[in-house]
Amino acid sequence: MTGRLDRRKFLALAAIGAAGIAGAAGVAGCGSGNDPVVRLASGEVGGFYHAFARLLAAAAADAGTVRIEPITTSGSQDNLAMLARGEAEVGLALADSSRDAPGGVVALGRVYENYLQLAVRADSGIRRVVELRGKRVNLGAQGSGAALTGERILLAAGLDPATDVIVEHRPLRDAAAAVRSGAVDALLWAGGVPTAALEVPLRMRLVDLGELAVPLRQRYGHIYDRVEIPGNAYPGASSIQTIGVANLLLAAPALADEAAAAIVDLLAGRPDALVPAEAAGTQFLDARSLIGTGPIPLHPGAAAAYRRRHG
Repeated sequence: MTGRLDRRKFLALAAIGAAGIAGAAGVAGCGSGNDPVVRLASGEVGGFYHAFARLLAAAAADAGTVRIEPITTSGSQDNLAMLARGEAEVGLALADSSRDAPGGVVALGRVYENYLQLAVRADSGIRRVVELRGKRVNLGAQGSGAALTGERILLAAGLDPATDVIVEHRPLRDAAAAVRSGAVDALLWAGGVPTAALEVPLRMRLVDLGELAVPLRQRYGHIYDRVEIPGNAYPGASSIQTIGVANLLLAAPALADEAAAAIVDLLAGRPDALVPAEAAGTQFLDARSLIGTGPIPLHPGAAAAYRRRHG
């Protein structure tokens, strides 16, 4: 399937201070007043997950139906592990990471699309993934969804991650600085478009991944889409084809139905308020696609909330 990012106008989103970053403290259902408290495992500072979690927490504070406490993490795999250990009630994860989630998870909704972005120095000779052979490649931080998806991309290109490349796992900002300095040849990031850490005019360039969409789908199923990053997404950049993967907002099965329904009401009722500022114009939360969570079943409380809205 071929997708394309449509450019639409959104109002600039104000900086959010109401949603603090919480640690492991707090238990769902035990907050101030009668509002349930939900710990949300998000992602790295500067990334799409982290920004979305703060927006969702601010929307929840405004609605007064649930209190959401975002937790900064390394990303998808870290979030799934936290759900399994009971350190968070809700977490964001890529669809491919979610399939083998430890302990089982249920979904609250499909939220947006992540775009795989393979960045190299602007003066690099690397134009295709197969040309990473023998190179030093950052496949996302340990615990991120990019760590899993990155290995799959290398395999689809005919490269063995264990022997054909030198794999590193640095946080995004460290990895971007390493690419610019030449310490790392390429980095893979799964996130929104644009991502601020990659938005350095004429210093970095994205590699086209479109040719790998078919082999990825053949190997791993229809969780991978061929999508386009338009030329105006990053300053001075040309449009490229890449791989899109759905983001899922997941929950531990023990999450109370009341809390699950309250979060669904935020997703379906306030979609325009939940677009991170850095992704405005390229990401859209479509209320009609929220229930498209693939093989991950909906939380019973979420399913009931969708039925109330759509019958």
